[in-house]
Amino acid sequence: MQFEPKLAYEPLAVQDAFQFRALKELLAYLQERSPYYQSLFAAHNIDIANVKSLHDLTFLPTTTKTDMQEHNWDFLCVPDKDIKEYTATSGTMGKPVTIALTEHDLQRLAYNEQQSFLCADGKPEDIYQLMLTLDRQFMAGIAYYQGIRQLGAALVRTGPGLPVMQWDTILRLQANSIVTVPTFILSLIDWAKDHGIDLKHSPVHKAVCIGESLRNSDFELNALGEKIHSQWPIKLYSTYASTEMQTAFTECSAGMGGHQQPDLIILEILDEHNKPVKAGEYGEVTITTLGVEGMPLLRYRTGDICTYYDTQCSCGRNSRRLSPVLGRKLQMIKYKGTTLYPPAIFDILNNISFVKEYAVEVFTNELGLDELKLHLHTLLPVDDCEIKIKPLLQSKLRVVPLLHFHSGNEMQRLQFPPGSRKQVKFIDNREGKLV
Repeated sequence: MQFEPKLAYEPLAVQDAFQFRALKELLAYLQERSPYYQSLFAAHNIDIANVKSLHDLTFLPTTTKTDMQEHNWDFLCVPDKDIKEYTATSGTMGKPVTIALTEHDLQRLAYNEQQSFLCADGKPEDIYQLMLTLDRQFMAGIAYYQGIRQLGAALVRTGPGLPVMQWDTILRLQANSIVTVPTFILSLIDWAKDHGIDLKHSPVHKAVCIGESLRNSDFELNALGEKIHSQWPIKLYSTYASTEMQTAFTECSAGMGGHQQPDLIILEILDEHNKPVKAGEYGEVTITTLGVEGMPLLRYRTGDICTYYDTQCSCGRNSRRLSPVLGRKLQMIKYKGTTLYPPAIFDILNNISFVKEYAVEVFTNELGLDELKLHLHTLLPVDDCEIKIKPLLQSKLRVVPLLHFHSGNEMQRLQFPPGSRKQVKFIDNREGKLV
């Protein structure tokens, strides 16, 4: 399959026609090579010849993370000798899933990130400081690394090190762009303030951010995004991706949603009955990968709740745009009659100045119901913090979770358990959760 970098600028009808041709190729490929989809098609009496348009996707069964966990190697479509890289999901939503990539898949991954960086105003003359790990089978690290190289920009692989090392490298090499998790930018800001670095005149002009949302549903900066931008007025670009989809949705300078790469992925937003919702309505992000050789996916339900927009963006692209993530379907919390998603709680805590670090834990209480606990690190005396924070939580959440206070070192151990490659801010200890 040939990549079509200009397809995002074509009318949606042209994009859809391309995607239908690619879908037909994918279905034939899965029927010939995928043990998992061969079994799934047989179980549901699927005749791929009956797929006459993209709309006929709705007649095909969906796939979930649980399916991949239980049948991981049945998704493999190539012989072992063709596998050139093994990556894995983080395991934050259950046991990790291994994703095997061929040489073509690695090239596709590099192309995907090259296009993502171009969308985020990347240029060959940029110097990107990559503050992400490239080890532990982490696909994002290697994807960004390869994408920046394909863009033709310079690259500094600092990894997720301490702020003192990051700033030393930024100032020494004059890196104008960083790739990192948004909350780590707050650590960079704090260190800069403590050591007399003028943020408004630093070499850094933009940040490509992963793993955490920077915007509300109206695309305005959320508390985390505003907290960063008010202190360090650099351009912030959100991204949305997963190891399984091997593709990213990246914001352009308009900041109005992550752009679909129509030559790499088919996007559906589905309701509880597996039916597509209209633009502007929320549902579960469901993707079909295009051009993947090793472990392609058909109608894979990500568990993320979003909506999409199909109007032309001011950047000139006509590709569909994905909203910020409202929450994860499996992370939905029912607490004292109120439905909550972790990102909403994160947004509130990010906006409370005396909360320095936090983690949100949900567990099953003695009545079999969701119980919510906030783990907090604050520089205030505990009693003073409780007096201040409880009314804020009541007004914002309508409920007050249990509160547990930690020292800075205790919080560090809680957020970075052994073997973790990401900062943990949501801890799901409920009985019967996905494992």
